[in-house]
Amino acid sequence: MLDSPFRLRLPPVFSVVRVCRNGSCETARLSESSFSAWSRGALEEGMRLAEAAVRTEHACDGECGGPARLWYAALLVHVRDLPGAARIVTGVDEPTAARPATGHGIEAASLLCAADLAFAGGDTARAVALAGRGADRARRAGLHHLLPDAHTVMALSALRQGDLSGGTGFADQLRDYALLGRTAHGPSRCAWAAAQLLEVQGGAASAAQLVAGIVTDDGLLGELLASQPTAAAWLVRATRKLGDETLARRVVTAASVLALRNRGLRSVGAAAAHARGLLEGDPEQVVTAAAAHLDPWAAASAHEDTGKLLAARPAERERAVAALTLAADGYAAAAAPRDARRAESRLRSLGVRRGRGPQYAGRGGLSTGALTGTEAAVAELVSQGFTNSQVGERLFISGHTVAFHLKKIFRKMNVASRVELTRAWSRVPTATTGSDAR
Repeated sequence: MLDSPFRLRLPPVFSVVRVCRNGSCETARLSESSFSAWSRGALEEGMRLAEAAVRTEHACDGECGGPARLWYAALLVHVRDLPGAARIVTGVDEPTAARPATGHGIEAASLLCAADLAFAGGDTARAVALAGRGADRARRAGLHHLLPDAHTVMALSALRQGDLSGGTGFADQLRDYALLGRTAHGPSRCAWAAAQLLEVQGGAASAAQLVAGIVTDDGLLGELLASQPTAAAWLVRATRKLGDETLARRVVTAASVLALRNRGLRSVGAAAAHARGLLEGDPEQVVTAAAAHLDPWAAASAHEDTGKLLAARPAERERAVAALTLAADGYAAAAAPRDARRAESRLRSLGVRRGRGPQYAGRGGLSTGALTGTEAAVAELVSQGFTNSQVGERLFISGHTVAFHLKKIFRKMNVASRVELTRAWSRVPTATTGSDAR
């Protein structure tokens, strides 16, 4: 059973330093009130209080200033005020070898906040690098409850980049983190990430338990919708794939209520409009959401959903092509080649070919002169036992194209069969089998 995150009194980032024991500390009091407000869905109030905590002079026996700043930065990332968050976390990715070991805790939290910021802005390569360094600092400080946050960023970045081996390697781990409540920020984000990875591995049914666990728990659903502008639409798609309209309506209702309570937060309103448009099959609502999204990947996702809805209407083919073109370009700009390839495949179904699609990320252990990123993705899935058709479904290419790539893979890796490929591939190192994957 998923464990609710709302049992905490102070924001989770306060766990990385000595907690203030001075009952008159205004920074801690405001941060506590901010966390309480945010947790009950009063997001604008939570942000106002977090900003006040940062502006307050802290004279106490703890180290409240740093965590208060990171908590406020995290909230700014959640609502996609990325410039505001960047001003707070500027400099955390500079060399820090000279810092004393006692600073590893706040340093780890700073790096993970910066990783979230980079991921939200579409810089997945930097997000992975920062998350890896944050995980290293967390282990040095003995703060193992921060590792799930690092691994979530790394897994979702790998999935967007098309590094399926890197992403799916985290699936079971993130699921266990969620089920056992081993993350500082609550299990909903880990469960959501694991559900996405499991869906890629085995289809919607393999993620059903986690999806239902999130959607049927008011606290978990609220926490996820408040922190992830892309979650509402994904949950609607996932629940509808499972054939459960009741769960889909529950997501839309929760997202709509959250938006109504926080009318000043554009990202929250865009997420609600996106989810509602999907549920109602209304492309105009999704078009509105695409224009309002502050998250570049979420905007591309809304363009893709608009294109899908319009493509079902023969008279709207040109608008569908335009929307899917925006989606493909938006995904490419957000360093999400896997999603861009999916949008390209939808364009092909409408008779539009745009030349060579974006390349998937390669496996970390392969040399530059070996397999291309797409070939590595094919090799990974074939080694897992998927047929050419199943590989094509997951990579948004035809089975014939998979066969073409497979011939080149066999030649480059000097193997003659799928069995030999599987054996050889099992010996190829990955970016997720090193220290950051523990």
